[in-house]
Amino acid sequence: MTRIDLNVASVAKKQTVAHAVVIGSGIGGLSAAMRLGAKGYRVTVIDRLDRLGGRGSSLSQNGHRFDLGPTIITVPQVFRQLWAECGRNFDDEVDLRLCDPFYEIRWQDGTKFRLLPDETEMDNEIKRLFPKDFKGFQKFLKDSEARYSFGFEGMGRRPMNKLWDLVKELPGFAMLRADQSVYAHAAKRVKDPKLRMALSFHPLFIGGDPVHVTSMYILVSHLERAFGVHYAMGGVQALADAMGKVILDQGGSFQMNEEVSEIITQNRRVRGVKTKSGHIVKADLVVSNADPAYTYGTLLKKKLKKRWTDQRMRRARWSMGLFVWYFGTKGTADMWKDVGHHTILNGPRYRGLLKDIFQKRHLAEDMSIYLHRPSVTDPSVAPLGDDTFYALSPVPNLVGSARVDWAAEQERYRAKMEQVLHDYAIPSFADHLSASEIFTPETFESRYLSPHGAGFSLEPRIFQSAWFRPHNVSEEFEGLYLVGAGTHPGAGVPSVVTSSEVLTQLVPDAVNWRSNHD
Repeated sequence: MTRIDLNVASVAKKQTVAHAVVIGSGIGGLSAAMRLGAKGYRVTVIDRLDRLGGRGSSLSQNGHRFDLGPTIITVPQVFRQLWAECGRNFDDEVDLRLCDPFYEIRWQDGTKFRLLPDETEMDNEIKRLFPKDFKGFQKFLKDSEARYSFGFEGMGRRPMNKLWDLVKELPGFAMLRADQSVYAHAAKRVKDPKLRMALSFHPLFIGGDPVHVTSMYILVSHLERAFGVHYAMGGVQALADAMGKVILDQGGSFQMNEEVSEIITQNRRVRGVKTKSGHIVKADLVVSNADPAYTYGTLLKKKLKKRWTDQRMRRARWSMGLFVWYFGTKGTADMWKDVGHHTILNGPRYRGLLKDIFQKRHLAEDMSIYLHRPSVTDPSVAPLGDDTFYALSPVPNLVGSARVDWAAEQERYRAKMEQVLHDYAIPSFADHLSASEIFTPETFESRYLSPHGAGFSLEPRIFQSAWFRPHNVSEEFEGLYLVGAGTHPGAGVPSVVTSSEVLTQLVPDAVNWRSNHD
């Protein structure tokens, strides 16, 4: 994959055009920059890393390229719409491949359950493994579609920064039983504990506890069935680089390896940003793709906040942490033929493990693992004949005095993960290791400035969603906007892209901004 050159000359817009600074080049920040460029703004993106993509960036080691964060695209049309708003064709610039199966779920008793793109084959898979629950499964899918229409296409693509925005949606919340959890709703529809797990684990992909997160998030089952699970060739890094190219072509610019230390304000209005190197970038508006707690608590540390105070953020519930082992294996491309692109390995417990992670914040002796093997789809991720993997296990975040000491626990936990992978997926893989890198919650805290090492910002509980979540337009400072996982509508690749869609409903075109603020 050719790395985008962020230093190439772009067609600079006139300095008289309103200037927008975007803090962070995650998928949310890049999509915001693209949309602002399409609205006529001169855009500068500033990021402390050396690569685009934020948590969707990559690292390379010994010929292996590792996607560091998200690995799938579930709602391609949000990207197609984004590209179309910029006058371009997404499919001309990004190569998406449908995964078949979407993924396979394995239990330690040998049961294997595949999620498939063909609806007839998927129905047959349910009938094969869970025949008594087939009718309940069909009802669950109808429930999921209703919540998709209400939650994703409805609330998720509209601003929710006014209390009335929430109030008028309350009848829908009540009708769809948003007070129930994802797990409770799955348990209402099906009886088999394995199928209950398979229908309820999705909130973990956005940092939520299935036992406590609102049942609105069962909409993910509809997303998968209706739109498929896709992989971007070259990884999400290639997607981020394609977004960067659009921004450059619009006349935008990037300042990489540059960390913003402060958002500059005057009379409760944003005036620009200051970097750690002392560089001041003046701006008419600022869009923060940093975590809202970091935005308000650090970048605006010395400023009075009325709602998003440090105390409020300390009381918030944060998503779980992640232990991720990125590793490459030599000469294994023809081994483990039964292990596809995405595999989920269940530990011996489901609800008990969730309780350890989210409630007790206790590092359990057992684990469940998401195993990513992109080399079966994309040969560019590894040297010829080799494999690239990452294995991800949900773990407690760093909240509280009982936080895990990862310096002491990292190797012990990695060794346990190695044993699980050996026993249930890729036997003897450790004999072929050719690259290895580990991220713990402490890495997320230092690399991404993620509060408490949380993998997905605020946990998406009902009172931390919609109007209760930090808003896309700040009520604290005029000219400040927020996008990304920690703001409305929430975490997950489709949602962080639609956070920028909401943003553009709140920000006027550049010509109107200048006429309204000069």
